[in-house]
This record gives sequence, structure tokens and C-alpha cells, in this order.
Amino acid sequence: MNYAKRLIVEPGAKVRLKQFDPAYHGKGAAEQDPEQALQSVKVRIGELQRKMYGDNQHSLLIVLQGLDAAGKDGVCWHVIGGMDPQGCKVQGFKAPTAAEAAHDFLWRIHPHAPAKGEVAVFNRSHYEDVLVSRVHKLVPRKVWQRRYDLINEWEHLLHAENGTTILKFCLVISKEEQLKRFAQRLDDPHRQWKISDSDYRERECFDDYLEAFDDALERTSTSHAPWFIIPCDHKWFRNLAVANIVADAMQGLDLQYPKPALDLEEIRRAYHAAEEADKGSGKRKRG
Repeated sequence: MNYAKRLIVEPGAKVRLKQFDPAYHGKGAAEQDPEQALQSVKVRIGELQRKMYGDNQHSLLIVLQGLDAAGKDGVCWHVIGGMDPQGCKVQGFKAPTAAEAAHDFLWRIHPHAPAKGEVAVFNRSHYEDVLVSRVHKLVPRKVWQRRYDLINEWEHLLHAENGTTILKFCLVISKEEQLKRFAQRLDDPHRQWKISDSDYRERECFDDYLEAFDDALERTSTSHAPWFIIPCDHKWFRNLAVANIVADAMQGLDLQYPKPALDLEEIRRAYHAAEEADKGSGKRKRG
């Protein structure tokens, strides 16, 4: 399956998440062993990411946004976990602090953009300021509406000035599956720490969030920073889809390891001389 082609939001396309099937998993994908397929693509991602780190000419920004319990943390664990932490960082964005709120909404975001050779993952992102801020009326309508253009300009800056590839994933879960996952958290001691007193309050705004996502995806999916809508009722498909889209995007960058800056023949001669010296030293000691 061509995951990117199937799940991309084409620039200018209309989006209606209420009509989207969060349980979609594709015929071809369902016929393979999902765990084996994911491990295979994770190996590919790891190799490409190490090459990106060495190439030091490109960077990658992965944006994860989604409804509660859709699996932003799960994607970080199962997909991003295949990358070398030396060249990858994950940054979450919660409610802004007083200092952050005193600046423009992108002030706290920009320092975490990836440098050349790096992969940065935003687990929630600058899109909170056109989603949460809109749904809960934290700022006037005229404020969050103009942020779409500011976001587009900022993402274009990253792409044009720093060669950053931007992949944005909207993780969509059904209301029924969301409730099941909330119940699983209650029963699993290893996941109870994720329970928030806002889970059910936010659930009351489920449809409002879908509408906010509709507008955000329509207004900010561009050729250089596309959105992909990821069905998340099946965790294995969610992980496989994101992993394949990331791997294919990195593959398309034609990454190359840099050529050695030193004279390898000279280094080889020095190595062989040192090797012979060690052998001679060993013979003298035995004598």
C-alpha cells in the first residue's frame, strides 16, 4: 500500500473528519504480519536516520496531533523508538507557562525546530493554538484565524531556509474506541499515570475538535508540509502507516554519508606500521 498517497490531505482539499473511518486498515496491510512489517520498516528508518545525521544537510520535523487516546505516545514508542537518540529528540507542548503566554504563540516552538542532521518530533505542537485555543475560546476568533497564515509562513521558513522536511500526522480515533482505551487505562496499573481529570471534559468537545481539525488541515496542508490523516482504532495500522510514510519521505531525500576528510591511504599506512610495530614488540618480549 502507498500509505502517503492514500492518507495525505492534498493542498486545497476539503476535510470532513466526521465522514472519515478511524477503523480503516487497508486490505493489503491486513494480510501481512503487522509486527514483522513494522520491525522491518523501523530498521529502514534507523538506517536512514543515521545517514541523515552523517549527511548533515537535511532535517526532519514530525508533528503528532490527535484526539485523546489516539496514540501520540504510542507512535513515539513504536515508530520513533527505532531512531538513534543521538540525532533525534521528542518535544511535548502542554499549556503555555506565564512566560510563554507573554510572547507570540510560536516563541516557545521555534527553539525546538530540528537543526541540520536532526529529527525533531512534536508530541502536540504549535497546532494546539488553533485547536485547544479555538475549542475552549481561550483567544478571540480573529486571533486564532490569523494563526493559520502565521503557521504556514513559519513552516515555509523551516523548509526554505534549513532544508527541513515536515510531516504532520492527524491521529483520528472513534468515540467508541476512545472510551474503551480510557477504560483500559483505569484497569492497567502501568497506564494509570496517563489518566487526566480532563479526559472526560475534553470528550464532551469531541465534535468541536473534529471541526477544528477540519479547518486546520484544510488551511495548512501544503506541498512542503503536508498533513496525513491516520486511522487509529487499530494501533498496528496506525504505527505501520506512520512508519512507512516517514521512511519513504526520508528515502526520497537521497541522503549520503559524507566523504572522509582525511587521506585514507595515509591512515592505512599508519595503521599497518603500528600493527607491524606491535607484532615486533611481541616477539622481542617472548625472546
